[in-house]
Amino acid sequence: MHIPENYLSPSTCGVFGAVMVPIWGFAIKKVRETVPREKMPLLGIAAAFCFLSMMFNIPIPGGSTGHAVCATLVAVLFGPWAATIAVSIALIIQAVLFGDGGILALGANCFNMAVVMPFVGYGVYSLVRGGSSDLKRELVAAGIGAYVGINCAALCAALEFGIQPILFTDAAGAALYCPYPLSVSVPAMLIGHLAVWGPVEVIFTAGILAFLRRTVPGFGLEDAATPSGRALAPAFALIAALVVLTPLGLIATGDAWGEWGAEDLADLVGYTPAGFEGWEWAAAMPDYSIGAMPEAVGYILSAIIGVALLVIAFRLFAFASKPTVDFDGPSSRA
Repeated sequence: MHIPENYLSPSTCGVFGAVMVPIWGFAIKKVRETVPREKMPLLGIAAAFCFLSMMFNIPIPGGSTGHAVCATLVAVLFGPWAATIAVSIALIIQAVLFGDGGILALGANCFNMAVVMPFVGYGVYSLVRGGSSDLKRELVAAGIGAYVGINCAALCAALEFGIQPILFTDAAGAALYCPYPLSVSVPAMLIGHLAVWGPVEVIFTAGILAFLRRTVPGFGLEDAATPSGRALAPAFALIAALVVLTPLGLIATGDAWGEWGAEDLADLVGYTPAGFEGWEWAAAMPDYSIGAMPEAVGYILSAIIGVALLVIAFRLFAFASKPTVDFDGPSSRA
């Protein structure tokens, strides 16, 4: 679901970038108002779960791959505005350092995965959970919300892909950017997410949420207590386990739909869209690789770097925030 460079026109990217700037500004304001300063580092840990889940590529027949995002997980724990910031920072790190998603397409990717996914997922979660405090009800609600959220985000990406050949063609009628129309992009994106990656999102979301609820009381906004030190050991242990397991994402061969390189796309459609000769970002660690290191080692080190940057980013966020905020429980997320 990470839209690469040059699949969207510069004007499309510009529109989504312009949309995201005020959203980010308002989200930062809401996070400062609703997330206590002492809980900000926990938001960094939640963002790390998003980053790591996106490294586990799951294949489907036909050669395409996809992954979970865990945006709804963060929304359940800290509210959808906090999820917007957490997922956005994870996506920025992925794009800048690892070339996972385009720099120009960051606005679109953040809109899909850091706005649509957490807000839809959290809305569905809230409806299904109602006022129940039962853990099983919460996990079911989170799972349903996560499934609906990721499929809505996939639909948005499909629409963004599919309108490109309608709006942007050369004199001969050839697509300048993504060459696949809506009749191809929508089913291609949704079939995999409805059948495979949606259920994977449910497993990651409900599984991590259940683990945190049972082992780290106070991880989130529902409890005024703030875990620290040894109390956070289970959360860090889970992160460490996921880091070690990230090379499993290398088992999946092939690219996610809509994330092919120019040469692969030319083989598929018979030509290279002219827009693919545009600007390209040179990531320091492309595809989570580090120099001549074995792929698995590079993947693990990339995971460690990504997690560390997220934890540091939210500790700095906490340092720059007000000393505390009034805590009103779940209602403070609105």
